[in-house]
Amino acid sequence: QVQLVESGGGSVQSGGSLKLSCTASGISYARYCMGWFRQVPGKEREGVARIYQDGSTTYADSVKGRFTISRDNAKNTLYLQMNSLKPEDTAMYYCAATAYCYSFRPDAYVYWGQGTQVTVSS
Repeated sequence: QVQLVESGGGSVQSGGSLKLSCTASGISYARYCMGWFRQVPGKEREGVARIYQDGSTTYADSVKGRFTISRDNAKNTLYLQMNSLKPEDTAMYYCAATAYCYSFRPDAYVYWGQGTQVTVSS
């Protein structure tokens, strides 16, 4: 059974930082491309950052220079360091996994966590 479990969300003031974690089980973690997505009510889920199996990364323009995605294959864990947070970063954040890292679209990802809420106040 595949499980992705996020943690680390919370409430912070604008300009603050949070670090999200996502621990995977039931998959050969190092073989998967991992991504962070976010969603606010009434809007589509959007890609935030992804990290390929070889460690290379891509980011949404809205978070470049502020967020850093990383992975620890020995711990089957994905991270998202979020700095200089803005109110518009408020969303439910999800981690997701796919074997083929050809797209940043949510429908390209097979396994999903339950999400962790991030709230940034002004």
